[in-house]
Amino acid sequence: MTNAIYAGSFDPVTNGHIDVLKGALRLADQVFVAIGVHPGKKPLFSFEERVFLIKQVCLHEFGADGSRIHVVSFDGLLIDAARKYGANLLVRGLRDGTDLDYEMQMAGMNGIMAPELLTVFLPANPAVRTITATLVRQIASMQGNIRPFVPEVVAKALENKFQNSDFNIGI
Repeated sequence: MTNAIYAGSFDPVTNGHIDVLKGALRLADQVFVAIGVHPGKKPLFSFEERVFLIKQVCLHEFGADGSRIHVVSFDGLLIDAARKYGANLLVRGLRDGTDLDYEMQMAGMNGIMAPELLTVFLPANPAVRTITATLVRQIASMQGNIRPFVPEVVAKALENKFQNSDFNIGI
């Protein structure tokens, strides 16, 4: 059985993340979406909210294949999480050359620490190549149109988050 782990902050999950998940489902029997949880970071969405959004998106986007996706957390090394969940593939999305440079370094280090794990790079579809969660959050905070970049359930959650916060109070 091939198990893959796909790690990130998913704050929020974007159409780019969904693109990578589609590829991961073609490679693996099970895919673990591993949300990085770090005590020093304050994400926009709580861990529980991110789990909920990812599960909702998977139900809508993948139908029955969504049952092959499991959302988990990790707070240490990705290789330790991969071992914990029985993954043998580390799935990484690539948008551009900058991503490639960084991911090659990570793959090299992970390969030394955990030679039993294979890193697989999935190039982003051109339609989602420019999407980053950081930019999506920035656009949403300024009431911009984020619908081209995220699934509908995420767009609604972002709109609600910024309408019910101090982020859009102008001085």
